[in-house]
Amino acid sequence: MNSNYKVLQYRSNKTNEVNDSISIEEPLEIIIKFKKKETWIENTISITMRTPGNDEDLVRGFLFNEQIIEKIEYIDKIQSSGENSGQYNLKNKIIATINNSENVDIDKIKRNFLTNSSCGVCGKTSLDSLELIKKDKILKTLPKITHQIIMKSPTILRENQSEFSKTGGIHASGLFSDKGNVVAIREDVGRHNALDKLIGFAIKKKLLNPSNQFLTCSGRLNFELVQKALMANIGILIGVGAPTSLAIDLANKFDMTLIGFVKQDSFNIYSNKERIIIKN
Repeated sequence: MNSNYKVLQYRSNKTNEVNDSISIEEPLEIIIKFKKKETWIENTISITMRTPGNDEDLVRGFLFNEQIIEKIEYIDKIQSSGENSGQYNLKNKIIATINNSENVDIDKIKRNFLTNSSCGVCGKTSLDSLELIKKDKILKTLPKITHQIIMKSPTILRENQSEFSKTGGIHASGLFSDKGNVVAIREDVGRHNALDKLIGFAIKKKLLNPSNQFLTCSGRLNFELVQKALMANIGILIGVGAPTSLAIDLANKFDMTLIGFVKQDSFNIYSNKERIIIKN
């Protein structure tokens, strides 16, 4: 989703006023609804800055990736709430009704989750809250992909983005088969939101098959992207930019293959090279 803005463009010692397509960034308040005894309770668990669109997938992916729920089936329904508001006349609240609410620790959730478009963990209140709930490592032998597929995947990702060509200001995450075919792609101004949208959609549509799939993301790879990929048991995570130290440490801890700085003729493998097939 994008909007046109007037900008002053400088080119070759001249300025000219032009219309420019800009990616829309709007807040989304995520609310969970659950029944305590005989009373329905609603609590806000996150406010994230996102690109409007695929909001239900975003909520599904967020609730699953952060292990607020263990299964997508625990969500009874997701619905927009409140009045349309703001410059773009959007509903910026969304309610997820949870059908097994006996063990919902809302106080813990409120302490640990407050996200924004640039850093999904900065609002968490302690290092303890960053501890990954996942305890088991992922399958170390699969998938296996060739170096050619690695180098092609960012180009394929960009070619299949609907918004990037219009604005140049939006991130994407793509789920690929081990043969390099696109399974699904989602976009957002926030890297973590794009991945939440993608995983939420893939789980809902039963598209996930980690033994022969990998992820490619635009931009750099941080701790949170690795964490979300791990929750979906994805064994290979590829990024156009650099990984952070914590991303590499987490990938090594759970046997994930982490690949960064992917270009048309080069890339860096930061962990678990065994999944990569180098052909002459």
